[in-house]
Amino acid sequence: MRDLKELRVEIDRIDREVVALFEERMGISKEVAEYKIATGKKILDKERENQKIEAVKALTHNDFNGHGVEELYKQIMGISRKLQYQLMEEKALGRLPFIMVDELEKKNVRVVYQGVEGAYAQQAMFAFFGEDVNHFHVERWRDAMDAIAEGMADYAVLPIENSTAGIVNDSYDLLEEYDNYIVGEQIISVQHALLGMPDAEISDIKTVFSHPQGLMQCAKYLDEHRDWKQISVLNTAVAAKKVADEKDKTQAAIASTLAAKQQGLKVLDQGINRSEHNSTRFVIVTNQPIFRKDAEKVSICFEVTHESGCLYNVLSHFIFNNLNLCRIESRPIPDRNWEYHFFVDFEGNLNDSAVKNALRGIREEALNMKILGNY
Repeated sequence: MRDLKELRVEIDRIDREVVALFEERMGISKEVAEYKIATGKKILDKERENQKIEAVKALTHNDFNGHGVEELYKQIMGISRKLQYQLMEEKALGRLPFIMVDELEKKNVRVVYQGVEGAYAQQAMFAFFGEDVNHFHVERWRDAMDAIAEGMADYAVLPIENSTAGIVNDSYDLLEEYDNYIVGEQIISVQHALLGMPDAEISDIKTVFSHPQGLMQCAKYLDEHRDWKQISVLNTAVAAKKVADEKDKTQAAIASTLAAKQQGLKVLDQGINRSEHNSTRFVIVTNQPIFRKDAEKVSICFEVTHESGCLYNVLSHFIFNNLNLCRIESRPIPDRNWEYHFFVDFEGNLNDSAVKNALRGIREEALNMKILGNY
């Protein structure tokens, strides 16, 4: 039996040969890319890759090694494709269908948000555009997306996630459905209050209205009042308006103190969030594919086949292009059980070659890919 030192020397020799052969293979891959660019062929040839994997597996002598070689060659071919995408980016000078602008137009624009006066979306809108902006509100988030798609508004303000309650599912679904684009974001602190009629006291309350996330964010507080009936409505500000309109002192709303002021309600209790650091991220959406030259975050969505390693292969484009992934979410695809849209945020600008290279690879290898915005 050889000793450990001798075995390690032998492994080092084999590794040098493996690296030399790998570099030789990458050199040939570069020539393949040049041929494909010249002839207009796609980089990914799934049938050829499957044939190659079966061929190299057949060279092994047991199932364990066969599986290992399959994984190894999937990685090698993935690296080869990324080299080819990079070369294609350099030689083909591919352009993305987005227009770079120095700044977003914030004056002489019209902005739409969902809810009524006093909604947190209104606060986010004022924070981003200023309080003198021309604006209007609609009942549903879909109505806001329709308004910018049809040109009734230049921008829409949509909630995308809350720091304690998580993502706003409907907003993600609408971003995938509509050809509208994220051009900015605004994070605001959310401090919920319990609002009632001017003559009400906490002891009078029997029913509480709020948006589902508002109820969720105040779950600990509501657990202390389990006799209260909880009813979900479209928006926290809508809840405040409902209480003001119905003038029933047994009813209360979970909403902002701004909503209390605008609806003439009394603040029965405040700071009732379960977290003192509760914030909501809103996105600014328009119907034009534009991005600021100093934009630093890209959002995309894509689908992959339901096969082992497919999601990893797509995400590996971020690794090989040294791009930092900020967030990944999944949403079910309607009418297709157990299939999902994946939503990814990552750092970068659409002018960056690394970003364009990653997006080219994802577009080639995913079932479909949509750029939601750069902001």
